[in-house]
Amino acid sequence: MTEHAAATERYLGAYRAFAGNGASGAPAWLRELREAGMARFADLGFPSPRLEDWRFTNAAPIADTPFVLAHGAPAAAAAAPHLLRGVGLHRLVFVNGRFDAKQSALSGLPDGVTAMSLGEALVREPERVREQLGRSGVHGQSAFAALNTAFVADGAYVHVRAGVEARQPLQLLFVSTGSGAPSVSHPRILVVVERLARVTLVESYAGDGVYWTNAVTELVVGDGARADLYRVQRESEHAYHVATTHTRQGRDSVVNLHPVSFGAALARHDITAVLDGEGARCVLNGLYLGRGSQHIDHHTVIDHAQPHGESHEYFNGVLDDRSRSVFAGRIIVRPGAQRTDSKQTNNNLLLSEEARADSQPQLEIYADDVKCTHGATLGPIDGKALFYLESRGLGSEEARALLTYGFGAEILERMDVPELRAQLDAIVRDRLLGAPARRAG
Repeated sequence: MTEHAAATERYLGAYRAFAGNGASGAPAWLRELREAGMARFADLGFPSPRLEDWRFTNAAPIADTPFVLAHGAPAAAAAAPHLLRGVGLHRLVFVNGRFDAKQSALSGLPDGVTAMSLGEALVREPERVREQLGRSGVHGQSAFAALNTAFVADGAYVHVRAGVEARQPLQLLFVSTGSGAPSVSHPRILVVVERLARVTLVESYAGDGVYWTNAVTELVVGDGARADLYRVQRESEHAYHVATTHTRQGRDSVVNLHPVSFGAALARHDITAVLDGEGARCVLNGLYLGRGSQHIDHHTVIDHAQPHGESHEYFNGVLDDRSRSVFAGRIIVRPGAQRTDSKQTNNNLLLSEEARADSQPQLEIYADDVKCTHGATLGPIDGKALFYLESRGLGSEEARALLTYGFGAEILERMDVPELRAQLDAIVRDRLLGAPARRAG
């Protein structure tokens, strides 16, 4: 029996009800995928801090809360405050895990770009979805991803044909209303970018109240293609957010992933990037801000499977009050992946004596002609930098605010969508400059 056996059994019961109520009409391959996900979840159960990958993060608040499966509900105003402004009207909106056609806008998409709900894609393009959905094998690696797979029903599907460039961002917005009993949604995102194609996506999560979002994103990028994925997590600070993002790249492809985490009481994001083609390039550029008792956990794996790959990983965190962060970054260089160039940096700024950051950079190198570096820093505001600004006429609080803001702005400056960057900058300014609190340092 696992530590959370009762919770595991609760979800087994919920799955049986789900499978017998509407989901039974799914094609055989999808039923098999769901069954495999639930079997794997039953085998793994909810993770315990006794597991190495979870020793700094306690999933008990999620396991012990009796979440019920969310149902989409009309919420005309739910999405409005979280829509990306100034970059066009293309968006897919989901409320409580279900597609909301009224708040979505897809007219004018370039020829060769398909964007629809995953539920619709399962009807209109079942063979193409079957070819890629679950191919990453994420449901075999994580109990939460397995649970998502068991309940997969809706989410976003994006397909970009070979040679097509969709430069205007497409927003995938998931909003939870958190009304009534605590609920859970399992959004699934599948993005396929064929050879020499290009797409920019903004994946957003927001909501109010107590709920749990359990999301999985699979991104497949073909030879010579490019995908820019901006991921903004602004869940309610009473909510829980667990996510898995898996990318697989072909030869000479580029993936730029920008995960930004502001919300949730407990947030965990597992990222695996597989550079499966020679000359592939990947950038992970992440920012997290914690306050109160927020807990923010990022586990990343960059897997160099082929030679001449290049990856750069930057994660900055700013932690206040009693908040805590976890960063575990693992770089793998497979046998034969010669001429790999990989760099990883995790920097944490602690604004309170009670804030805490745990950082675990890791290298696994099985090739001999590589350049790999990693490093981590944590601590309060640099006293010398503070003194320098004060000596130039800035007040103490103003100097602290400027240094703190710069820590977050460093990550935002690498983002290529000006409108999104400006909106995130406003959030960072409000969080870091809005109220002068007592500071350590």
